[in-house]
Amino acid sequence: MDIQVNGTEKEFCSNPIIKSIYTADPAPMVYGDTLYLYTTHDEDKLINDFYTMFDWRCFSTKDMVNWTDHGVIFSLNDIEWADARAWAPQCIERNGKFYLYCPVHKKDGGMAIAVGISDSPTGPFKDLGYPLVDEGDWNDIDPTVFIDDDGQAYLYFGNPELRYVLLNEDMISYNTEIGVGRIPMTEEAFAKGSHNTGTSYGEGPWFYKRNGLYYMVYAAFREGSKDESFGYSISESPLGPWKYGGVLMTEEGGVFTNHPGICDFKGHSLLFYHTGELPGGSLFHRSVCVTEFKYNADGSIDTIPKSKGMYEI
Repeated sequence: MDIQVNGTEKEFCSNPIIKSIYTADPAPMVYGDTLYLYTTHDEDKLINDFYTMFDWRCFSTKDMVNWTDHGVIFSLNDIEWADARAWAPQCIERNGKFYLYCPVHKKDGGMAIAVGISDSPTGPFKDLGYPLVDEGDWNDIDPTVFIDDDGQAYLYFGNPELRYVLLNEDMISYNTEIGVGRIPMTEEAFAKGSHNTGTSYGEGPWFYKRNGLYYMVYAAFREGSKDESFGYSISESPLGPWKYGGVLMTEEGGVFTNHPGICDFKGHSLLFYHTGELPGGSLFHRSVCVTEFKYNADGSIDTIPKSKGMYEI
């Protein structure tokens, strides 16, 4: 929206970004001159007073002010082997195809990671036909994907442990000789916290690289807190060792969960997250927001305040 500030017209992004439905777990992807934002969707009507989520949505913008709603791009109906929990996704492009990694509940099983494939960033996506990662437990959630400069692709995921696989170039299989790797859940890597491993790491990892440093941003449980904040860790290698960097965003926001999504777009470093700010918002009715932040000269990031409704583009 345009607002007059000291006689000058400025453009602002209004939070929450999506106001027509409840959305969560934002995953931005910059492709060309467009930012594509993939989200989960909290249904208005709950089943068993729990997260009721059946599909994934996509929204796009060229200016962070005007957004296009591309609707449902992938859903549980497209995945014959899954029956519930369309949770936090991430999308990436390789060799002209787009790969959407999604955690779902496997029929008669635990959580597993599905892959949707499309020729377009806005779908529709077609299921791979079977789980990419399926360890038979509940840790296989919240995938985050990144292709390094040498072409090696990494898929991190997990709650309460941070695990990974080395994706093959086809992006729909991984190095089975190495298998599923596990990052040591140490206080040096993730700080002391109140989650199951005794560290602050909870879930929702977001993995990326900037200026030679690798970043792992994640939903965190600080000591004494029952709601999720954001923490971050840094490494000089894609597989660690990781070193805890600090609190990226605190817990306030009116919901138990949170999920980071970070990108640089047209000269701005952006952090996407979710709160309960829409009317009727709750633990299970969330809304995606965004705010801008800056990196320090050494690559560290100061704690980022939640955006107060709008921020200048």
